[in-house]
Amino acid sequence: MPFDIRQIRYAVAAADHGSFYRAARALDVEQSTLSRNILKLESAIGVKIFNRSRAGVTTTIAGSTFIRSARTMVTHADKLVANMRAAGQGRAGGLMIGYNSAVSAGNLRATLLSWRDAHPDVEIDGMEADRGALLAGLDTGEVDLAVVMGEAKHNGYRREVFWSERVLVALPAGHRLAGYEKIHWTDLRDERFLLTAADPGPELRDMLLGRLSMLGGQPDIRLHHISRESILSLLGVGLGISVVCEGATGARYPEVVYCPLYGEQGPALIAYSGYWRDDNTNPALRRLLAFVRSRYALSFHIRERSN
Repeated sequence: MPFDIRQIRYAVAAADHGSFYRAARALDVEQSTLSRNILKLESAIGVKIFNRSRAGVTTTIAGSTFIRSARTMVTHADKLVANMRAAGQGRAGGLMIGYNSAVSAGNLRATLLSWRDAHPDVEIDGMEADRGALLAGLDTGEVDLAVVMGEAKHNGYRREVFWSERVLVALPAGHRLAGYEKIHWTDLRDERFLLTAADPGPELRDMLLGRLSMLGGQPDIRLHHISRESILSLLGVGLGISVVCEGATGARYPEVVYCPLYGEQGPALIAYSGYWRDDNTNPALRRLLAFVRSRYALSFHIRERSN
């Protein structure tokens, strides 16, 4: 017996709301219609999706597995319909932008704000996650464009370097270096660094290891399984220092200051790259890529597949 996307949508809504009644109200359909279609769906796939009780519904073990896949199917179906409507109406539809760094300041925030002002007809959604989750989102089509600090090794994607941002040292306000206009790598030789184990912490750790190891000795770098925000809060009580990209400096923390980091050739910089699937035909993505190239006057295009 066949089933359709409407039945899958009903099942996802019931799982989200924990109730056929509430799901039916949210979807503006009769509860009997929703319940009947979910029964047909369970019959079609040969699996009981929900446990039913007076208190509502919960997913069975098999049902939980089904709902995870069903959610992706509904997302894809909605995206397909939205893109087709946008094409028919001469609009660009929507965009899902994934990123693995803060957007409280810096080029990513400025770019998205400028794009929104210039293209109010395009709906933009954002997702902050580590690069593994972003690449998985590209695989499934849930993410149109992943903007990643540094490089992400993965086959089959298009990559373009978008921009570079300054690296800054985050310090307790009472630190000996806090009053410096510029901090050089040599100033950091004996410091303790606190970084998050999540993205982009490992990328910054590798940069620190590479530069400070050249000065001799073993850098004291500690990765913690806490957020960037928690790391910055710890700095304020004098537990160490950290390094951040310019995009993370929009949020302020008590007793924490930011100072630019310099090397022999000038400000320390880290590149941000965009990754997308070559078979992504979303017209909004193409418009956004053109917008970024124009905004940052890119004189080169890395039209490569990442390895």
